Amino acid sequence: MKTWILLAAASVPAMAEVKLPALISDNMVLQQGMPVRIWGTAAAGEAVTVTFLGQSVGTKADRGGKWQAFLAPMAAGGPYEMTINGAAVKNVLVGEVWVGSGQSNMVWPVARSTNSEKEIGAARYPSIRFFQVKTTVAAAPAEDVTGSWKECTPENAPTFSGVGYFFARDLHLHQRVPVGFIQSAVGGTPAQAWTSREALEGNKMLHWYLERWSKFQAEYPAARGRYEQQLAAWKKEAAKARAEGREAVRQPQQPAGAPGHPHTPSGLYNGMIAPLTPYAIRGITWYQGEANAGPTDNELYRVLFSEMIRDWRRVWGIGAVPFLWVQLASYNPPGDRHWPMLRDSQTATLDLKNTAQVLAIDVGEPNDIHPKDKLTVGRRMALAARAVAYGENIVYSGPQLRQVSREEGKLRLWFDHAGSGLAARSGKLTGFRVAGPDGKFVDAEAVIEGATVVVSGGNEPVAVRYAWENDPKANLVNREGLPAVPFRTDAFPVGAN
Repeated sequence: MKTWILLAAASVPAMAEVKLPALISDNMVLQQGMPVRIWGTAAAGEAVTVTFLGQSVGTKADRGGKWQAFLAPMAAGGPYEMTINGAAVKNVLVGEVWVGSGQSNMVWPVARSTNSEKEIGAARYPSIRFFQVKTTVAAAPAEDVTGSWKECTPENAPTFSGVGYFFARDLHLHQRVPVGFIQSAVGGTPAQAWTSREALEGNKMLHWYLERWSKFQAEYPAARGRYEQQLAAWKKEAAKARAEGREAVRQPQQPAGAPGHPHTPSGLYNGMIAPLTPYAIRGITWYQGEANAGPTDNELYRVLFSEMIRDWRRVWGIGAVPFLWVQLASYNPPGDRHWPMLRDSQTATLDLKNTAQVLAIDVGEPNDIHPKDKLTVGRRMALAARAVAYGENIVYSGPQLRQVSREEGKLRLWFDHAGSGLAARSGKLTGFRVAGPDGKFVDAEAVIEGATVVVSGGNEPVAVRYAWENDPKANLVNREGLPAVPFRTDAFPVGAN
């Protein structure tokens, strides 16, 4: 009898060893209309059964203890309950799942966005769920993330990404299905930190990022000593400022090259993207670029960004998943930053299929890198998703230059995405500059003629730029109110004016 009891007791832990990743948990949203992977770990060889919506799928853990099971495509709905070896995952929805990544403008919360008090009070959408990934830098692709699914309520909404929340809300209201938004973003981070080592090593043009980081690592011991001295001085100054009721100066930042630094190439990809890739999604939203707008890599960004998108699509393994991004808003950055070149690199990435660019050029704040109007940006992102991901025949982009034709003393500009017509917001058309063969740019006279814009000025113009400034005063839109994409038609030096 004792022997039987011991054997029975020994069999219990095997069932209890089934473990699920953080994404497979209460309140989750599963992607409708495509196979859905459910995965986890268990004792080697252990049988695992996933039961959901009339489906019962059996599998076994491999020698390493990993298992996965695929559910057949499902229609939107819920809430439902899933069982895995008898254990329940509760309050599960089926709908549309999107990932939101990037840097601080993606992190920027509803609580610090325009009209936050009103928006938070109205944030009662039980069919919208957010999963916020904890910041993690890893040396190799991780197996899991830290986070949990939360319903959209006034209590939970304040910390949600502002852009992500307004995007998810518009999508939910237009598609009439549940929406899950996986927020995986870290302030102040460059795109190379979000790109896999394989992708960086596979493109010779991107080796520069790896070589530069190796240099930072070699210089780190000396930099650490200086940092510790600066930090000690800052602590004294901060204590003095608090005692005097003043705001302390900004804390010095940890030097590049430090172990676990969020700028480490591939570090955030490993810790915060790779573990998400088994999860079925509809698409990806991205708000980043500020950290790559320096003079050394604002043009190289077009290579890096395109490679990153292809990389993510490869590892998710569900084809050319829709990828939408926000172009840098208007802002006056420090002197060595050049927003127009970075914006141009973002626009060049539209060569990849199933992509769209959301303009924020008209909602920026000259002295704040974080525009508070996340509602406008989120709504425009949802428009882009409805067109690119869901095939709606709608105007989702502002005018984008297609071609230029020369006329006597003038240039005529033709646009895609003109919508129902071109217009100048708030009076006379502004933001255009022209140059002759000498490359000297002057303000242009610009007028709308039908579906084109005609510019003139200077001595026989051969090139034109539009909104080619950090914080431009530019007002070309389509009649749907979407702003025109900044551009230049020349190859003159960037600083030419």
